[in-house]
Amino acid sequence: MTRLLVIGPPGAGKGTQAVRLAEAFGVPAISTGDIFRFNVKNETELGVQVKAFIEAGKYVPDSLTNEIVADRLKEPDALQGFLLDGYPRTTDQVLELDRLLDAEGTSLDAVVQIVADTDEVVARLLKRAAEQGRADDTADVIRHRLEVYEEQTAPLIDLYDKRGVVVTIDGLGAVDQVTDRIVAALAERGLHAVGPTDAVAASA
Repeated sequence: MTRLLVIGPPGAGKGTQAVRLAEAFGVPAISTGDIFRFNVKNETELGVQVKAFIEAGKYVPDSLTNEIVADRLKEPDALQGFLLDGYPRTTDQVLELDRLLDAEGTSLDAVVQIVADTDEVVARLLKRAAEQGRADDTADVIRHRLEVYEEQTAPLIDLYDKRGVVVTIDGLGAVDQVTDRIVAALAERGLHAVGPTDAVAASA
């Protein structure tokens, strides 16, 4: 019954690690970004609302995001644990998540903060942009996105750090190595993987 939150800047490999950790701990990976994209693609009622905000260049409001996450956490596969990726992003969302978990008599077991050297991340994202033909992703644009990320997530990290649940992991290096670091750090806190990941299986 492991409840995790994974936080990390663009280009640090957060999404990849989220999928691996969900597999390792036998819980669903819940990504608000994935939920948004699925609904927009399938033109659901939710997708129409989300698309309107995105096309207007606005963030999806907390109220709508909170509602989406609340519904997802009530689904059967999430009742015994989950891994959140991309939520919460604001202190108001943290408080709403607290309220949801308090109502169930639970709380987050750990917040995995993946960190990475800024220059390395910029180089990684520039390479990805070139491969995907995204000419708008310049070094200046990427650095600005990283600055915005730091500004937005710093209050969240401070809040969770005061609760003693933050585990900080270096996100640079081979994917397997990073997974091993996270699994080992969580094991030190009494949170043990129940299923294999590529990294766990390789080291077994």
